[in-house]
Amino acid sequence: MENFDQIIINFNAENLFWINSILSIVMFSVALEIKWSDFNLVFKNPKMILAGVLSQYILLPLITLALIQVLPVLPSIALGLIMVAVCPGGNVSNFFTLMAKGNTALSICLTSIATLTSGIIIPFCFYFWGNLSNKTAPLMNEVTVDYFGIIKLSFFLLVIPLVLGMLMNYYRPDLSKRISSHLQKTSILIFTLLVFGAFIANFKIFIQLFHYIFWVVLFHNGLALLSGYNLARLFGLEKRERRTIAIETGIQNSGIGLVIIFNFFPHLGGMAIVVAWWAIWHLISGLGMGYIFGRKSTTL
Repeated sequence: MENFDQIIINFNAENLFWINSILSIVMFSVALEIKWSDFNLVFKNPKMILAGVLSQYILLPLITLALIQVLPVLPSIALGLIMVAVCPGGNVSNFFTLMAKGNTALSICLTSIATLTSGIIIPFCFYFWGNLSNKTAPLMNEVTVDYFGIIKLSFFLLVIPLVLGMLMNYYRPDLSKRISSHLQKTSILIFTLLVFGAFIANFKIFIQLFHYIFWVVLFHNGLALLSGYNLARLFGLEKRERRTIAIETGIQNSGIGLVIIFNFFPHLGGMAIVVAWWAIWHLISGLGMGYIFGRKSTTL
């Protein structure tokens, strides 16, 4: 098992260029649907926003640290779980919230806040939480983490496309409305195919690790969903909001995490594999939660 930390992912510079470019387009297409009015919820219902932010940026990383201490996970696997925990909520969380009969406006607001601040939040939180664990801190020192590089990458791949998309939506809402859906679906499909291609190229490695990472990701994702739901309950929020915060906490934009890994941690195969499987599994669990919550008979 120790050899998994030395696994090298098959992913060349050309693959990296295309996956970075497509992620920028995905972020731009997402921003075409974000309006400044979406943030009105912050001022009208600060308790809901506070619960969502605390759940995603404080509770989930804390649970992640506890999990990697309890489970016999390797350092690169543990670092991959921390990377997932500091990523913003996934864009598909809005769809799962709608499916679960949650508060879609809250979901959009939380996703927008997390995505817009990800250029700063991801590098800072990754550095902070990664150095708190005795399993990951030595590894972070060994691999020489380029934090300025991560900030620069996040700025160019996330912040600039998001700002441009929101400006276009503000000045040309008619054009934004016409192209946003098609551009988002196409870019996400291409991005998924590129990630899937990288997955196929490393299929033998994944098979070696599958029996090991399956349960780790299952526990991690399950705890994320449960913790989000119960924190919202502690805040005294209604059923719709509890469902929303559970989904926002359990559906992470692990695609961003993969891009950072491919750019800065190409020699930590275990880290990439666990984040790649997270990217697949959270779609499965999100659909499941959407179905369970969406049933008329459910009391959750």
